[in-house]
Amino acid sequence: MKTASKKVINGWAMYDWANSVYNLVITSTIFPAYYEAVTGDGNDATSNDTVYLFGREFVNTSLYTYALGIAFLIVAIMSPLLSSIADYKGNKKSFLFFFCTMGSIACSAMFFFDKTNLGYGLLCLIIACVGFWSSLVFYNSYLPEIAAPEDQDKVSAKGFAMGYAGSVILQIICFVFVLKPDLFGITLGKASQISFLLVGIWWWGFGQFSLSRLPKSEPIAKNTDRGSVFTNGYKELNKVWQQLKQMPVLKKYLGAFFFYNMGVQTVMLAATLYGKSELNIPTTNLIIAILIIQLVAIPGSYLIASLSNKIGNFKALMFTISLWIVLCIVGYLLPRDGIYEFYALAVLVGFVMGGIQSLSRSTYAKLMPETKDTTSFFSFYDVTEKIAIVIGMFSFGYITELTGSQRNSVLALVIFFVIGLILLILASASQKKLAQ
Repeated sequence: MKTASKKVINGWAMYDWANSVYNLVITSTIFPAYYEAVTGDGNDATSNDTVYLFGREFVNTSLYTYALGIAFLIVAIMSPLLSSIADYKGNKKSFLFFFCTMGSIACSAMFFFDKTNLGYGLLCLIIACVGFWSSLVFYNSYLPEIAAPEDQDKVSAKGFAMGYAGSVILQIICFVFVLKPDLFGITLGKASQISFLLVGIWWWGFGQFSLSRLPKSEPIAKNTDRGSVFTNGYKELNKVWQQLKQMPVLKKYLGAFFFYNMGVQTVMLAATLYGKSELNIPTTNLIIAILIIQLVAIPGSYLIASLSNKIGNFKALMFTISLWIVLCIVGYLLPRDGIYEFYALAVLVGFVMGGIQSLSRSTYAKLMPETKDTTSFFSFYDVTEKIAIVIGMFSFGYITELTGSQRNSVLALVIFFVIGLILLILASASQKKLAQ
């Protein structure tokens, strides 16, 4: 196949520009800091504050990770059904529009979240998370349809780079509100709430531009009775699994991806609360650190894609996973109030963060068999990712509640990365064996 026109490629990458503001503002910076502020006791000397919800006392940071775990569990359950329908009917654009709209509205609704309505705020967080990650099922599945295999690493990296660039622009705008609320005659809390509203508007607005340029997918089959729509998605998932059993390299790669991505996503989702609660990093410095990560991630995604062209995808992934292991150990050892040490860690995390996500996606696309059923294959990929995140987030929150420290949770992530590295080495060995 030939790679699609520049207009289509740019349109596809533009959705990363649109939705990555959720990942930066809601997942990584302002919302976690705002959540910690409205649920904390205001005493910086204590690293773990507690809240009550549904008649139970929770460590506030653990409750946050549990809420995200629930959201990812919902996505994992829903995506096989939705992606199968989208492939069958050829309407993945409709699903992309629906989840883009749902996530955008949830982000905007966070404007009304404060300390008096904790359940409402967490519900908005869950809905926004479901919207964001569900939309990515359909967004990712476009990659093998619009890019030839030899161009997929480059196109995938472009999407991530566009996402980092777009999210940084809005983050800076929000940063002005949060850093200088007095200029606008508002409080810091109101500045954060306005930021959530801006995320919803940005995500939906630029998302429509992307959708206008993406091609319409063709149905896999017409006038064919495939049974109940409530079971077809899971049947498709089982079909993918049966094919994977005959593909040892892809099967082992997905096993490796399951474990190392468990570590990557948990770090990304819990980093801000770790910095705020455990390391006592001020909100302003946290936002600066996350901006550093985003800026470094842009060249990082391209450099690691270039590295994969020279040494191969598997070796490049092994290199980045090894770095993640080191970074988790360094994160565990960071001193409290160590702002500059936190900045240094942010630079290194940014370098490997974009690269490992982009390369993981394109590696999977390369290892996939030739098929029109791309959404079901990427649904399997996304379900693998989401179940890993559920386990990672619940583990992080539970270990924090059990031991009283998020440091132990960070150190435990090393285990996930090590298992992922071992399985990736085995996948690489299987690939070499098949090539002989």
